[in-house]
Amino acid sequence: MKITDIKTYPVWVGNRNQLIVKLETDEGIYGWGESGLAGREMAVVGAIRHYREWLIGRDPMRTGALWQEMYRSQYFEGGRVLAAAISALDIALYDIAGKALGVPVYQLLGGKQREWIPCFATTKAQMGPQLIEDAQTLVERGWPAIRTFFHGAPGYDVGGVFDPQESIGKTAHWLAKVREAIGPGPVLGVDYHHRLSVAEAASFCQRMPTGTLDFLEEPIRDETPDAYASLRKMTGIPLAIGEEFASKWQFLPYIERGLTNYARLDVCNVGGLTEALKVAALAESHYIDVMPHNPLGAICTAATVHLAAAIPNFAWLEMRRSPTEQGGYYDPDWFPVQPVLDEYRLHIPSAPGLGVEFNEERTKRTPFKFWEAPHLRRTDGSVTNW
Repeated sequence: MKITDIKTYPVWVGNRNQLIVKLETDEGIYGWGESGLAGREMAVVGAIRHYREWLIGRDPMRTGALWQEMYRSQYFEGGRVLAAAISALDIALYDIAGKALGVPVYQLLGGKQREWIPCFATTKAQMGPQLIEDAQTLVERGWPAIRTFFHGAPGYDVGGVFDPQESIGKTAHWLAKVREAIGPGPVLGVDYHHRLSVAEAASFCQRMPTGTLDFLEEPIRDETPDAYASLRKMTGIPLAIGEEFASKWQFLPYIERGLTNYARLDVCNVGGLTEALKVAALAESHYIDVMPHNPLGAICTAATVHLAAAIPNFAWLEMRRSPTEQGGYYDPDWFPVQPVLDEYRLHIPSAPGLGVEFNEERTKRTPFKFWEAPHLRRTDGSVTNW
């Protein structure tokens, strides 16, 4: 069997773009993949075009060897754009292998270790009574873990301005009220989306009663592990880090130094299933659970479900479809076959391959939309993170 073509579909699904990739073979078997570098899809398309030049004619069953060749075949190894391209291609290769062998992808990863995949839900409610109502709704519906955003979160930035001091005060105040309302049982976390400095993140943690949060996600930027080491000394709240990491090497210091308590790997950014398995094993050796990042579509979800089924150290899968969030990422007209969500549980597909299909025909009438994340500033006019 040989690869005969690689097609890219950067399309608007729900309220964001998704970059879908299709690998075709001379035996009629094809595989679907997805890239996770949201907002820079065309850069990834360019990288895939480079890979296409020499992947045509290659054996798609040599997944590990092709991964090494894609990663190491240029002088400038790695980086988020190349890793996102490799991720999409690697996932599609696994889809082909599963279909060719007549088995679901999880069988290629070692077989199932669980019967279904527990998920966490997100509420995008602003800090206030609606946040408490959303959290109570999710608890009543059986969701085991709940994540919130913060005051000034994406979608609620006022005039493109983010004030960290105002944010940490209001967020800490209302999260304490949420914990009081839902009780000690449910898991509660907040995603700060890299918005804070070390001092601001420590101050935020200190403003809440002990036991309020079960995890704090991405509070500061991740380029410097020593910054997280400083924060780690100032708070006992478990940290969830890694959604932007593009390799096992980026995860290495965070896992080996105990700087993350939940590995937020993204199968569509970290290098696909080939690399995700290695990150999961590294985390397992340090007694760290994997809590995958999954804000994309049905193909990313399907690939992550197979990973989650096969590894022992799994916590919850991010699911951006719940009673408190509907982003349109799983539109059945785009994905007529996809993993089934049953309240807070995802069923593990049993069909050969990933168990997902994409509507290519619809791409002809759905153009790509250029989208740019908000360019935020602090109150003094200086640039800050989105």
